[in-house]
Amino acid sequence: MRPSDTYLDYAATTPVRAEVRDAMLPYLGEECFGNPSSGHAHGRTARAALDESRRRIAEALGGDPAEVVFTSGGTEADNLAVLGAALRARSEERPFRVAVGATEHKAVLDAAHAVEQLGGEAVVLPVDGNGHLDRDGVDGALARGLALMSVMWVNNETGVIQDVPALAERAAASGTPFHSDAVQAVGKIPCRVDGSAISLLAISGHKIGAPKGIGALLVREPDLLEPLIHGGGQQHGIRPGTENVAGAVALGVAVELAVRERETAMPLVRALRDRLETGLLAAVAGTRVTGGGGERAPHVTNLTLPGIDAGALLVHLDQAGFQCSTGSACSTGSAEPSHVLTAMGLSSERARSPLRFSLASRTTEGEIARVVAQLPDIVARVRVLTEALGR
Repeated sequence: MRPSDTYLDYAATTPVRAEVRDAMLPYLGEECFGNPSSGHAHGRTARAALDESRRRIAEALGGDPAEVVFTSGGTEADNLAVLGAALRARSEERPFRVAVGATEHKAVLDAAHAVEQLGGEAVVLPVDGNGHLDRDGVDGALARGLALMSVMWVNNETGVIQDVPALAERAAASGTPFHSDAVQAVGKIPCRVDGSAISLLAISGHKIGAPKGIGALLVREPDLLEPLIHGGGQQHGIRPGTENVAGAVALGVAVELAVRERETAMPLVRALRDRLETGLLAAVAGTRVTGGGGERAPHVTNLTLPGIDAGALLVHLDQAGFQCSTGSACSTGSAEPSHVLTAMGLSSERARSPLRFSLASRTTEGEIARVVAQLPDIVARVRVLTEALGR
């Protein structure tokens, strides 16, 4: 990254924290290279590191260490939850049907569609203009019988918060297991499973200062899932294979730090986000904040700017040293409007013109001031180009 760049895409990924790097380094070299399934001293050292990481994660999120199943990231954790629960239900001749929110991450939506391809059914739950689930839709899906209901805690494109504990209670009352993608929630809002009816919780390391390629699924009901990978007895057979010890160590430290620092860091992040929104709403005509009428996590703002090509705007922003996104990093390059914004009822024009800024405790007042000062001119130039191209 150029020294002058302003990085405002922390919902896509974060740099590895120094504390996390230092904790994992011994497990990347000759000092602690053992296989945690081995019975000798090197293996026991690796096993102890996994146990300690599970303890850190469980303590931070209110679970039990035995519930922590390491994965390659949030996408795998979501797939294991949705497909694993559906396949287990089918094997037990329970409803082979899952219900997911219309604004879920593609990892959940596509896993639900994979259930359909296997002969099951996927119910997509509608949301209102603020991105909150429609209560009648939820109740109707639960009444039909489900293998699983999956609702993300914090939306990755808009920051909209769902009342996951309440939804989990309603699911439990009907005997339905409940999964939540908490990838954007950990370290941003209060996020714990103790005292809740949440059955499965997915997290990802690279959103909170750990490396890419490590995540976890908290599995609070051991017989809920059918494994998707076969070949060993590691992690109770739910996700077999030799564990990524260095990654697990990194995740444990990252989760502990993110949760510990949340109460201090997030009010400051929220203030910067509000300053950014206020400045841009005043400076760029027609700008709207998506989901601004409801409760949102402090680190994300999604703005729509009509009459502009969002892809072209992103290029010009990057050239000016501002790194942000138009939505989920997993959908970059897609010509389709955001499925999240479409589900929220935004017009095709607005759904094709989002700009997502995502902040962190590293974000400074100076960076926000530069965006507010320079974005109006960049938008004006891109609008001229968009009109000239007849888009």
